[in-house]
Amino acid sequence: MKYKIDDVTYSYDIAGEGEAVLLLHGFTGTKATWKALKEKLVPQFQVITIDLPGHGESSNTPVTMEQCVEHLSQFFRQINVERAHIIGYSMGGRVALSFAMNFSRQVKSLILESSSPGLEMEAERKARKESDKQLAEKIVHEGIESFVQYWENIPLFHTQKSLDDNVSQSIRKERLSQDVIGLANSLRFMGTGSQPSWWKSLGECGVSTLLIVGELDKKFVELNRQMKALMPKAQMEVVKDCGHAVHIERPGKFQQIVQAFLARN
Repeated sequence: MKYKIDDVTYSYDIAGEGEAVLLLHGFTGTKATWKALKEKLVPQFQVITIDLPGHGESSNTPVTMEQCVEHLSQFFRQINVERAHIIGYSMGGRVALSFAMNFSRQVKSLILESSSPGLEMEAERKARKESDKQLAEKIVHEGIESFVQYWENIPLFHTQKSLDDNVSQSIRKERLSQDVIGLANSLRFMGTGSQPSWWKSLGECGVSTLLIVGELDKKFVELNRQMKALMPKAQMEVVKDCGHAVHIERPGKFQQIVQAFLARN
């Protein structure tokens, strides 16, 4: 299904009935990322999956984080969803948190997997913005295959080297299906350096929140510990024997944690 707003077209799917759950994928992902979790949740929930700007079948139009969350707020009204549980992975977690900070009344609960509130210091944001710009240019100039080869070998994903071949190939296929302009625009306009920083506002987040991280993803374990200390209604789960993509590396455990949290909220 398609939803168009401000010349941006979003591709989305809705399945099941009950309380709404919105699933937001990470950079180079699509709504298909959530197939396994979606199957677990559909018997009890109305599950909404959406391709974020520059990804999957959505437009490759430049969209800022502020515009994206405004679009999602209007999208909820379009599909008659007053409040939803929102689950976001990595980039999708940044979108989910940004949505909650701007439209808390539309959020029933929040699950952030391997995510962050952005960068606190202006110098950090400036440096990351330049880094994202250079990576965007690399994607455009070298093409999707060269980029995917580079991306799947960055340290953040080293724990995925031990994944089953079928799973690895599925992730690679998803990454290779992306549009170079779309990915480049996502980095330029919705990258960590471009989005607003929420560090100083986390204490104002009154939404019940679950932070999920893999124990081998040391950087994000520490980031999320800091987030938990600042967020009044946050709890944290550190999942053993996995890295950044908990929902892929330990899918059964991830699903179990998510279902238990949703049942309490």
